[in-house]
Amino acid sequence: MNGLSDDSQTLSLLAFTAIATVTLLLCVMTGPDRDDLDEFYTGYNSLSPLRNGMAIAGDYISAATVLGTGGVIAIYGYDGIVLALSTALSLMLLMFLLAEPLRNAGRFTMGDAFARRMPGRSVRITACLVTLAALLPMMLVQLAGAGQLLSFILGFSGESVQTGCIIGLGALMISYAAIGGMKGTALIQMLKMVMLLGSGAVVAALLLNRFDWDPGALFGAAARQSGEGDAFLSSGLWFAGGPAPELDMISTQLAVVLGGACLPHVTMRMYTASSARQVRRSMSWAVSTTALFVLIITVVGVGATALLGRAAVVQADPQGNSAYLLGSRAAFGTGMSTAETFLFTTVTAAVFLTLLASVAGMILACANSLAHDVFATRLRELSGRHEMALARISALAVGIPAVLLATLAQHRSLQPLVTFSFCVGASALAPALVYSLFWRRYTRTGLLATLIGGTLSVLLLMPGTNLVSGSPHSAFPEADFNFFPFTTTGLATIPLGFAFGWLGTVASGGRARAEHRRRYEAVEGWILAGATRKG
Repeated sequence: MNGLSDDSQTLSLLAFTAIATVTLLLCVMTGPDRDDLDEFYTGYNSLSPLRNGMAIAGDYISAATVLGTGGVIAIYGYDGIVLALSTALSLMLLMFLLAEPLRNAGRFTMGDAFARRMPGRSVRITACLVTLAALLPMMLVQLAGAGQLLSFILGFSGESVQTGCIIGLGALMISYAAIGGMKGTALIQMLKMVMLLGSGAVVAALLLNRFDWDPGALFGAAARQSGEGDAFLSSGLWFAGGPAPELDMISTQLAVVLGGACLPHVTMRMYTASSARQVRRSMSWAVSTTALFVLIITVVGVGATALLGRAAVVQADPQGNSAYLLGSRAAFGTGMSTAETFLFTTVTAAVFLTLLASVAGMILACANSLAHDVFATRLRELSGRHEMALARISALAVGIPAVLLATLAQHRSLQPLVTFSFCVGASALAPALVYSLFWRRYTRTGLLATLIGGTLSVLLLMPGTNLVSGSPHSAFPEADFNFFPFTTTGLATIPLGFAFGWLGTVASGGRARAEHRRRYEAVEGWILAGATRKG
């Protein structure tokens, strides 16, 4: 990207500034104008299925998906495509298994969904802590990526400039969450998806046109340019060299499919639907939108390798995070015209907006949980006005440490943090949601054991993966304390999460299980059948 002309860099900077200004103004205009919790947390359930579905897809398709998954496709071919398909499969899992019960059981946060049948501050506080553990690492990745993106596209250099970009953009993201609430951030997610799909579709069409609309020719050229030949189009390249590549692939897919569906910033959108029918229609739009983007990112990632070669992608970024932008620019060829420069600027602006919207959604999910599950339940007489103020203060309390940590971690490989988030979602939140929504005898002790045990097991095993040490592209390449033979912890920690829940329930005793079964039967109609939902 160093070949960008000064005019292109200037145009990109103007586009970024315009997007930041317009989206902040939209948040101010659409944010809650009254001290009403339903308006701040759910936007009065006023979003249509199409708009809500676009917002769900926007929350799910983060910058880590656009940049990270696009890089894996460009460098590892088939394995990256399977990873991209897993993202769509994850939302399908959410749609068919969890979306309606979640909407029926919850009100504002995941803590509400758990507390529907297991009231108590311990449940809410634990749910909040796991929410923070799942989303804070992803926030660091997106914030650090924002600074790198600006320096990458605009030609900035120097650590101090990147740090300044992270701080400035972090302040903007915190403002989105604190001012806009659920409705404001949903509007940004919708705008992001329109720009991302529109610009991506144009780039994908241009790439296919370069190969006479023959996907076989595109993939064949990518295989030749990869330097790996047929291995580029076969399973195992991503995990080659590991002790068990097939198991490593299964572990990764499990973490993505189960974890992505259960991350709190995605599940919080279920509570904005006004009925079970609305949440079904919203999820249909979300899955369709995500599937379309999977097709786009596959063509762009493979196209980057086909036109530039795998070596050029790795040289620009060993993790491949620049592959989506490189492939987009390669689609226009050298010597871009004014129209092509404008289109490429739209692509970069869409990625920039993806970074802003992704972090804003995560900050909002964390702030809502902190304010509603921790502070509001302790202060029982808290008014709606004061709880909204607490939610906005919580956005600052979550966002400021995330920004500071991102400035410290910006020069490290942050892939372990993304993996950690997905593994916590798959190992702690997924078992807890499945058990609490569908298992009648599940107890409070079992729920706490699932959430705490699943999270701690990921925390203990993740440092031993090759993403953290033991390889040239790990977070600590100079060290080697690898003791877990896989890239992700899912193969071990997902069964552990379910086992902790079962053991905790069994250890509760027969009387406790019978009592919790009676409680579940009292709310079973609300959870499974969509009966009248209580606040």
